Amino acid sequence: MVGRPAVPEVIWARPERAGRGPRPAFSRADIAAAAVRIADAEGFDAVSMRKVAAELGCGTMSLYNYVPRKEDLYELMLDAVSGDYEFPEPSGDWRADLVALAHQARAMMHRHTWVPRLMSPVYGFSPNALRYLEYTLSCLDGVDARFGEKMELIAMVNGVVTTYVANEIATAERSRSLPWSEEQENAARTGYLISQIATGKYPRMAAGFAEDPGPIDLDGVFDRALHRVLDSFDR
Repeated sequence: MVGRPAVPEVIWARPERAGRGPRPAFSRADIAAAAVRIADAEGFDAVSMRKVAAELGCGTMSLYNYVPRKEDLYELMLDAVSGDYEFPEPSGDWRADLVALAHQARAMMHRHTWVPRLMSPVYGFSPNALRYLEYTLSCLDGVDARFGEKMELIAMVNGVVTTYVANEIATAERSRSLPWSEEQENAARTGYLISQIATGKYPRMAAGFAEDPGPIDLDGVFDRALHRVLDSFDR
């Protein structure tokens, strides 16, 4: 394959375009933006080097001069949407700052629903990812903890956000694929659940639903999950 390195290589360590010749027609930002547009409009599985090349108006093989591997394209995509973050001056309240970042991440993943599929430590050192890490660490400046512990906390918060949003997205996608509405689905399942609890076989469930019948506050669940992670670190 044209341009594919024979040894491990970080895309950010490469020149914008391999080899000599005229000035590159496209930047990495152009390529990433094209791939993001395709993923947002058609889904992550629709992203291919051929489609990105068509979106840019160039040949597929020439695109490999800019991006040697499809995995590099994914890294460009993730870095591009990571540029959505806003980094205000740290408030001095590290918990509040991390919660605010988590809410930004949740919103970004809902704008780009393919992002949870790409979240990986492998892609954690792109330019925008490094900006994110540096800012998050600055929010933790006043915390008496080792660097490794702070990185663990950042990873745990990101894990909560990614897992939670992935479940939200999967639920929404499933609902859209059904021949009935989400309300009809919930009514049918709730009716079945009530019938099972009424048998007396599940007294703890019966007591629980009598105490709090719902509906579930998903935003509240998200915040409580975040704060439980932060509680484990706050000492």
